[in-house]
Amino acid sequence: MNSELKKFLKEIFPMGILVAVHRFVSGIKQNFLYFPFLVEWKSFKALSKKVNDQRFQFSSSDLYPILHEKTAVTYFDRHYIYHPAWAARKIAEIKPSVHTDISSTLHFCTQLSAFIPVKFYDYRPADIKLSNLTSDSADLLQLPFDDNSIASLSCMHTIEHIGLGRYGDPLDPTGDVKAMKELQRVLAAEGSLLFVVPVGKPRVMFNAHRVYSYELILQAFNKLRLKEFSLLPDEGYFIENANPALVSDQNYGCGCFLFTK
Repeated sequence: MNSELKKFLKEIFPMGILVAVHRFVSGIKQNFLYFPFLVEWKSFKALSKKVNDQRFQFSSSDLYPILHEKTAVTYFDRHYIYHPAWAARKIAEIKPSVHTDISSTLHFCTQLSAFIPVKFYDYRPADIKLSNLTSDSADLLQLPFDDNSIASLSCMHTIEHIGLGRYGDPLDPTGDVKAMKELQRVLAAEGSLLFVVPVGKPRVMFNAHRVYSYELILQAFNKLRLKEFSLLPDEGYFIENANPALVSDQNYGCGCFLFTK
């Protein structure tokens, strides 16, 4: 066994142990939650019999346990609720005749298409059919558009993944930078770019995503003008026109940038 392989195994062995322990503990917690579920199942069967409700088939083979939703408030993914809401409001202000989105959440482009035509592109194109919406393939490292050709453009919670192999794309440590340069290239003069990434202490969380500082984003888009920066901090509510100094205090904030050319 060569020295490089030995070094690699030493690095990954502790990680493998941690993953195994985490899965074991998670399994115990999950099994513990099944007990009240089974009690409720028995009670529900008894109630159904008592009220003589014969409308539905009722079999143990159809059990579908949902064990984590008895909460005092409705849970939601803060990043993926707030940033599309911010972007939709910006689009309402901009009022473009057509909007182009690159690989943002499908919730955004599908709902936006109810009001304006949307062209959606992704490395893994979405097989979706709706009026006012087209879906096609595009590689962010080589966008199939002319220079200065797109007046209304968005790319949200996407760039942080480029080059990490998560979605089958080639490994490239600077793939995100190249992709940002492509967005900058295709944006039309006086056009608008809605851009969203995780912000905080700069780091790579392989192979999920990167986290950026405020300064790194401005450096990458050095030919554009920042019109607005808004922030969803680690704790609290969405801040419109946020103080960029807040970014350095975040672990995994959501930075929303509106650029123009």
